[in-house]
This record gives sequence, C-alpha cells and structure tokens, in this order.
Amino acid sequence: MTVGGHGLDGVERRGLMFVLSSPSGAGKTTLSRLLIERMPGLNMSVSATTRPMRPGEVDGRDYHFIDKAKFDLMSKRNELLESAVVFDNRYGTPRAPVEAALSAGQDVLFDIDWQGTQQLREKSRDDVVSVFILPPSAADLEKRLHSRAQDSDEVIRGRMSRASHEMSHWAEYDYIVINHDIDEAFAEVQSILKAERLKRERRTGLTTFVRKLQQQLEQ
Repeated sequence: MTVGGHGLDGVERRGLMFVLSSPSGAGKTTLSRLLIERMPGLNMSVSATTRPMRPGEVDGRDYHFIDKAKFDLMSKRNELLESAVVFDNRYGTPRAPVEAALSAGQDVLFDIDWQGTQQLREKSRDDVVSVFILPPSAADLEKRLHSRAQDSDEVIRGRMSRASHEMSHWAEYDYIVINHDIDEAFAEVQSILKAERLKRERRTGLTTFVRKLQQQLEQ
C-alpha cells in the first residue's frame, strides 16, 4: 500500500503497471473490480477512445472521449503506451497520467488483452507485472458466458472460438491464475501484487533507509 510515493514502512517506491488479461468470461473484470475496491494505492487505467459516449458514462472516469484527429496526434507524439482498433473505434492508454502515478508510488491496473500487454512491455518493461487468468475448463467458461445472459448463442460461440487464440499467449505472462473459485483467484492475484510491491528494485528509497539505519547503529 502506498500513499504519496511511500509504503506503510515509510520507504519511497516506484509504482507498477499491473496487467490482468483473460478470455471473455474467465473473471478478469470481476477480479479487477475487487482489486480496486480492496487494494489501496491501486488505480484503474482510464483509456482514451474515439467511440461515442454511451448513456451513463462519464468523461475521464470511464474513458477519455476524444476525436480521431486528437487520437492520431497523441499516437504520433508517442503519448500512448498502447493502442488498438476495435470495430473501427480507436482505444489507447495515455502515457502522462500513468507515468505521474508511478512516480508518485501509485500502482495502475490495466484490463487489456495480450496485444496491449506486449505494447506495454515494449515501452516500459521494468514497470509491468502481467497476470493471465484461465478458466478451469472449456465447459466452465461456456457456462459462465451463458450465465451472464448478455449475449446470443452466436456471440457466445464466437467468444469461445476467440478464447483458444487468446489462451495461446499464456506463456508471455509473468503469472498464471486458474480461476476455479473467484475468492481463491482474488487471494492469489492480491498476493502477486503485494509481493511485487516489495521488490527491491521498485523500493527506490531503500538505499537512503539503510544508510540511516547504519548511521544510527554506528553512533
């Protein structure tokens, strides 16, 4: 947990980019919501998009809604950490707010696919921690997709077909969590984040902290 660039132990640290990816229906969205609710110092990344705002959405909270000209300019200026085109609409992660959060010791949560994760690694490899969520079985994944009652049988068949391709990229991730039970999966993902926060290379204030300890011991 971090506040103002410091952990509870008072040591300065750099934040990290915490990436969750999964096939549709494997639990990524639920786990993301639980992490934001229960892990202080973790903020959800807000993407920029060229698609129209939907009823109930708020600019700056759900997305940064911009036009194609501004999106293209941000891309040309290397102001996006990752970007993608979905159904003729463009989506991307603005670099500046993420960098500001990391410098302040805040962690940023990304709910993106394997392609977006690859782009993040290319731009900021040392800051990225990636987790891929797998369903326990194909039957379980199909059951979850049906239980959401959001999609037609045809759409669900399409999601199942894409799931195999998405899962083929599992080995590119740092951690793999098999979501047998959402509470157990959350505990595992939470443990990963806690451990990564304690990595020596991210705790930028350790050198100063240890020197002060040594000075105290030598007095």
